[in-house]
Amino acid sequence: MLRLLLSTLVLVSCAAAMGSALSAQTRTTTIRAGRLLDGRGGSQKDVVVAIQDGRITSVGVHRGPVTFDLSKYTLLPGFIDTHVHLLWHFGKDGRFDNRGETPDDRLRAGVENARVTVEHGFTTVQSVGEAGDAELRRKLDAEHLPGPRILTSYGQVNERSGRSREGGATALATPDQLRQAVRGLKASGADLIKIFASASIREGGKQTMSDEQLQAACGEAKALGLRTLVHAHSPESIRASVLAGCTQIEHGNFATDDVLKLMAEKGVYFDPNIGLVLQNYLENKARFLGIGNYTEEGFAAMEKALPGVIEMFKHALKTPGLKIVYGTDAVAGAHGRNIEEAVVRVQQGGQQPMDAIVSLTSLSAASLQMSDTIGAIAPGLQADLVAVEGDPIADITALRRVAFVMRGGVALRNPQP
Repeated sequence: MLRLLLSTLVLVSCAAAMGSALSAQTRTTTIRAGRLLDGRGGSQKDVVVAIQDGRITSVGVHRGPVTFDLSKYTLLPGFIDTHVHLLWHFGKDGRFDNRGETPDDRLRAGVENARVTVEHGFTTVQSVGEAGDAELRRKLDAEHLPGPRILTSYGQVNERSGRSREGGATALATPDQLRQAVRGLKASGADLIKIFASASIREGGKQTMSDEQLQAACGEAKALGLRTLVHAHSPESIRASVLAGCTQIEHGNFATDDVLKLMAEKGVYFDPNIGLVLQNYLENKARFLGIGNYTEEGFAAMEKALPGVIEMFKHALKTPGLKIVYGTDAVAGAHGRNIEEAVVRVQQGGQQPMDAIVSLTSLSAASLQMSDTIGAIAPGLQADLVAVEGDPIADITALRRVAFVMRGGVALRNPQP
């Protein structure tokens, strides 16, 4: 009898717990916004966003109490950064070389970078260049830690990727070896392929992959249904990448009007990193200097390039049909400051604030092929939301003043008690 009673109590308890969980899942969350910018160029005042199961169900007028009263703020879609390096950080000695560090140390640094990134409004990022990004993503998800949604390339492809050891350190990869390298990244679970078509700006930015190599790498990625993100500074490397069918060009510091027009004609996304990465390197020169190609000459090249990249961006804005997305190339020292790119694009580059916000949200979502999931405040999309103090259309620096962050219906930062 006692055993039967205990069994009954357990069943009742489990049923109650399940009922509570179902209630939490189906409960509607509401947010009142004083001003709403939908990420697609639209603007409304005094509206309420309703959310259920992590997705937006409605946007409109609602009277009465709400879950979050943000009537003093401007509500926007969660910000998107299409180019970051979440695991890059300064080590215990304050330098970028990370001497004496364990893999766990590196992972902890990535967790912290993810936290400050999402707390400053970036709910989705594309962290490109290394396999460790996948482990970071798994840890954040498994332990329910605060961080952005992460897409990763698991690695990178350059002119020597996939080659055999025969032929020495200077041997170049064949087209077949590059195709195999792309297939290997796909098999590992890559969301996209990161390609280096040119040298670093610290080394002049010249084309490093041949036209044939680029055709092999981008062609294989396309055949596998993967996007390609291409590091390219020189006009020659940009042109070769676009003609090879690559989908997005990064940096483009020396882009000419001709290659800007070519990108627009081919529908290639352009991510000019003009407002954070070079500035961050120069601000943290002592922490990078003497490591790899971070030389005095390299820093002089970056400093010299700054006025030119602003001028290049102005030309990009004047190129009809060019799809300019939002990326920062955030490295050590830059995480959590990703929004500075938007401030520089508007204040120094001359971009209209609304265009900068569209680039930061819906246009970048389109470049990730995620327009049906994120990038706007609209019914059916994920409830990735950011509220800021002030009106970013009147003052773009309002985007720095993040007061509220929600990712997938879960509030990660809230100004209310």
